[in-house]
Amino acid sequence: MTREAMLWKPLEGGQAGCGLCAHRCVIAPGKQGICGVRENRGGRLQTLVYGEVVAAHVDPIEKKPLYHFYPGSKALSIATPGCNFRCGFCQNWEISQAPRRKGGGIAGEPFAPEDVVRAALDQGCRSISYTYTEPTIFFEYAFDTARLAREAGLLNNFVTNGYMTAEALETIRPYLDAANVDLKAFKDETYKKICGARLEPVLETIRLMRRLGIWVEVTTLVVPDLNDGGEELAAIARFVVSVDPDIPWHLSRFHPDYEYTQAPPTPAATLGAAAEAGRREGLRHIYIGNVPGESEDTLCATCGFVLIRRRGFLVVGNALRESRCPSCGAVLAGLFD
Repeated sequence: MTREAMLWKPLEGGQAGCGLCAHRCVIAPGKQGICGVRENRGGRLQTLVYGEVVAAHVDPIEKKPLYHFYPGSKALSIATPGCNFRCGFCQNWEISQAPRRKGGGIAGEPFAPEDVVRAALDQGCRSISYTYTEPTIFFEYAFDTARLAREAGLLNNFVTNGYMTAEALETIRPYLDAANVDLKAFKDETYKKICGARLEPVLETIRLMRRLGIWVEVTTLVVPDLNDGGEELAAIARFVVSVDPDIPWHLSRFHPDYEYTQAPPTPAATLGAAAEAGRREGLRHIYIGNVPGESEDTLCATCGFVLIRRRGFLVVGNALRESRCPSCGAVLAGLFD
């Protein structure tokens, strides 16, 4: 469905200036932005994917991954086509890159905001997750849905590359409770080469989210020979600590996919070394994902007591008492029932 976009301004010559993401595209009449789903039609910017859903599933919140945000709860996860990045290792490339690919399209199944909220309630979900592709590029749809969700007593979370403007984040803030932000590397040249973007806007998004009171968790997909150097991973951890040492850091194992097949799966030892580096830098909660048998339990950062036990994405035990450790009384950072 086509609808007038939010966060844009008219420019000379009928151009439209998009203020949604950090690309800040200047879009000529008849053209689209980098995301491929916002188009200048007659001097007015339109979103082409409002309510055009290409994925809708009920997921455990741990799958996002969000481990300190109502653990064990369910999220109705939705996505439209498109993305403002072009990562060669994208695991959802069939839908995220669809508008860019030859012969690709943007059509999905209509799913109105009020129907999304009703479905989430019917399925016993605690939240709605805007995920799989990039929620920033379907901002209008996410905004309307999140507002209705809040009115219905539901929470909202983004799984995002973090490449949004401060204006976009401040606009969605009243309805956005949590986000998992992909921090893909700590070198600007890597962002330019792999994503077609820059590093600093992602860092600023993480900082601003915490200043605005949004619960944040960070994920880094560790890719051999791309971002797996010890110094770079330590620098990522150091940055996260500078924002808030209680931010959980998810280290995810890479496997070859889409256009990035030159690297092997990430060795478990590399992920273990990254976790150790993160702990040395002062991070209190580090999780290793996509490695069978790897424990992803949540421990008390003060005394080491096991607070939340997990088996895969399933929570099998929760010892928290009003967000506190029953052993030493320390408060676990996050949002909990």
